[in-house]
Amino acid sequence: MLLKLRRRRRTRRFPSAASFSLYAFNSLINKDIASHDTIPQRTRKLAADVHLLSVEKYGETTAVQKKVLIVDDSPAEIKLMQSLLEKEGYWPVGLNDPKLVEETITHERPSIILLDIVMPDRNGYQVCRDLKGNAEFNSIPVIMVTSKSSASDRFWGEQQGADGYVTKPFTRDELLRAVRRFV
Repeated sequence: MLLKLRRRRRTRRFPSAASFSLYAFNSLINKDIASHDTIPQRTRKLAADVHLLSVEKYGETTAVQKKVLIVDDSPAEIKLMQSLLEKEGYWPVGLNDPKLVEETITHERPSIILLDIVMPDRNGYQVCRDLKGNAEFNSIPVIMVTSKSSASDRFWGEQQGADGYVTKPFTRDELLRAVRRFV
């Protein structure tokens, strides 16, 4: 998705409050995109999943990326999912130790969790059950991303509180569709 932002010509020396906030918003977005962009073209790419958040108290508007926690014991799978999500404007955080999930969630505050089932010491079903049983974490959507593809595995994931289920190997579209459904 290409986003072109054009500045409006100001016809007045002192703009009204409504046009000032639009002007401030456009200059903020232009500055933010220009400072982080490595593409030399004049048009800048902004992901469709970067949501705009307005703070009424200060009258400011800023762009916020959605954070995704990826829990998998395979570093290759984490890298794959991170690269797919980064290209779409998400902020992926990888974790390969299922014992540190609660601590990482408290520190990172993700919008969604992608969770493998087959992991050492603590499997994905146990992690999901613990998260959904905790009042602090139960509102965070959990999507199981696993190679276990039978109907009983899906059923067991639902029983533990999983909000979604993606089987490996997955396509880019399957993963993004599952993430966009909850964020």
